[in-house]
Amino acid sequence: MDLVIRGVRVIDGTGGASYRADVALDGGRITGIRREGDSGPRPTGRRTLEADGLALSPGFIDMHAHSDLALLRDPDHSAKAAQGVTLEVLGQDGLSYAPVDDRTLAEVRRAITGWNGGGPGDTGVDFDWRTVGEYLDRLDRQGIAVNAAYLVPQGTVRVYAMGWEDRPATPAELTRMKQLVAEGMEQGAVGMSSGLTYTPGMYADDAELTELCRVVARYDGYYCPHHRSYGAGALAAYEEMVTLTRNAGCALHLAHATMNFGVNKGRAPDLLALLDKALDEGADVSLDTYPYTPGCTTLVAMLPSWASEGGPEAVLARLRDDESAERIRHHLEAVGSDGCHGVPIEWDTIEISGVSDPGLASCVGKTIAESAARRGEAPWVTARRLLIEDNLGSTILQHVGHEENVRQIMRHRVHTGGSDGILQGCKPHPRAYGTFPHYLGHYARDLGVLTLEETVAHLTSRPAARLRLPDRGLVREGYRADLVLFDPSTVAAGSTFEAPRTLPTGIPHVLVDGRFVIEDGRRTDVLAGRSVRRTT
Repeated sequence: MDLVIRGVRVIDGTGGASYRADVALDGGRITGIRREGDSGPRPTGRRTLEADGLALSPGFIDMHAHSDLALLRDPDHSAKAAQGVTLEVLGQDGLSYAPVDDRTLAEVRRAITGWNGGGPGDTGVDFDWRTVGEYLDRLDRQGIAVNAAYLVPQGTVRVYAMGWEDRPATPAELTRMKQLVAEGMEQGAVGMSSGLTYTPGMYADDAELTELCRVVARYDGYYCPHHRSYGAGALAAYEEMVTLTRNAGCALHLAHATMNFGVNKGRAPDLLALLDKALDEGADVSLDTYPYTPGCTTLVAMLPSWASEGGPEAVLARLRDDESAERIRHHLEAVGSDGCHGVPIEWDTIEISGVSDPGLASCVGKTIAESAARRGEAPWVTARRLLIEDNLGSTILQHVGHEENVRQIMRHRVHTGGSDGILQGCKPHPRAYGTFPHYLGHYARDLGVLTLEETVAHLTSRPAARLRLPDRGLVREGYRADLVLFDPSTVAAGSTFEAPRTLPTGIPHVLVDGRFVIEDGRRTDVLAGRSVRRTT
């Protein structure tokens, strides 16, 4: 055998009781599991790792990642590899970089600079692909730290077919969008994502989305919406997605499913009751969450949808026009814009976490309210100036979550883990570097919200089942050797809101395809990750 891991506590991903065993690996697969007390000789290998005191689990699957460019720009990718993540799902929230033509790519690059970098003038990545298949080929050709799956981004597809206009699609445009989704699925995408509080995804009505979901369903994929509201209309938005996908016959995976803002404090049971009813009636539904209360997005995402019609240049033109800017302010502060989930914005909850222009770095780590007070001006004046001067590239932490909602949702029977980790900015959300050890250490070991075995199942076999992966997500003979060794007594997220790029502790070894990407707590130079494509 290539490697034998001896005397390890196996947490196999089923949620069942752990056990001690020797685990043998060869050729990137798990080839033998000898439980303590079994008869016969112990397996031997060219290399042996004594693992007393450590737990062995399947590699963690990040169901909601924003590493679309980071995997190409940063081969080290310790932000995820050091957490034990061995597979990420990209193409989230309806906006990513394939399928595109030259116009679409330029516009999308600018629109999501705050998520991924890659904006105008960024030469860190050579955008030498246009289709989903070419993007996945690029990942394989370059070699990546961890594996990656991809969702066809509905917003990008809409830009490609009809631009940034706020109107229903024509029959010809809808046909073109369905073709683009089908091509992406045929080229290996596992499903389709939407960002229904982001433009242009939010301009699609349910009839349009249903038709696209029917295409996804033909390929046994799933729909992953960032739905229309996590605030004032949250429950109605969840119900809309459940109804829409059931009508389309499509599996549903709810992205970063939570209940935020003051209107939803203590309302997690309402969401879970809605999901239980749908599941009991036969719906195919799952969800992911991150184990933190603040959210993270871009500052421009807070604006009302009408202000973003036409794309980034149109947004900037409206912000520069005093009359339009005043109308935007009124919708944000008095009405509650759809970009801010129907809730009037509270500027003391909006913390700047990153800027594209280094000259604006003094804003990072401060709320809009704090920066405005220092300047002696109204918060909207500060926000407007920042949007313009940073060319819409500012990212934010939005402190609107509730701990009791977070805990209740993570206990649910269809829950999985997703970091929603934006790696850009001087002060990113600590979830980008800490989601998975935070589940294991804080919520499982310290608080007992879930058992360790249950937590591992939420992070491994459940997401593998959603992705229809027949040989990942369990420690089982014949399965791929994407594995994590961690110390249950010390595993913890090192990242904090003050020091968000700190790596975790208690995860000494991570293997992808049977090769060490983390060894003795250090990143190796191994690039064993590959694209994981739809296979049915």
